[in-house]
Amino acid sequence: MELKAIRLEIPTDGNIIVGQSHFIKTVEDLYEAIVNTVPQMKFGIAFNEASGACLTRVDGNDDDLKANATRNAQALAAGHTFVIALRHGFPINVLGRIRESPELCTVFCATANPVEVIVAETEQGCGVLGVIDGSSPKGVEGPADAEWRHGFLRKIGYKR
Repeated sequence: MELKAIRLEIPTDGNIIVGQSHFIKTVEDLYEAIVNTVPQMKFGIAFNEASGACLTRVDGNDDDLKANATRNAQALAAGHTFVIALRHGFPINVLGRIRESPELCTVFCATANPVEVIVAETEQGCGVLGVIDGSSPKGVEGPADAEWRHGFLRKIGYKR
């Protein structure tokens, strides 16, 4: 077995969601989950099939984000893995609906941070073991840090 750390490409001013699903209709169901929750969101979805033709299935409403999701999914090369690249919204806006998709197994990450996906490769293929999302903590939040956090959440509209 070979272990690899695959650095994903985060879209400019965007986020990605990486997860695992188990059925060919994943692309359509994730598409519907997003547009029915945040219609103005721009996104691309790529899903790696794990049987049959073993294609990377692609959908979305933005060509650049579809290309980004496809590059990331193909770099992972892990069956039943999906990547969603998005803009004009945040993962928090759609994660609940995505998790309701009947074929969804897990969400590994939802982030705008630099992210590496740890992939194991065997003779059979590749699988995601986990992710390294962002950087390690550098300390503990103090009063000024908490004040900044509260202000930031209000600035981007998530708190009043």
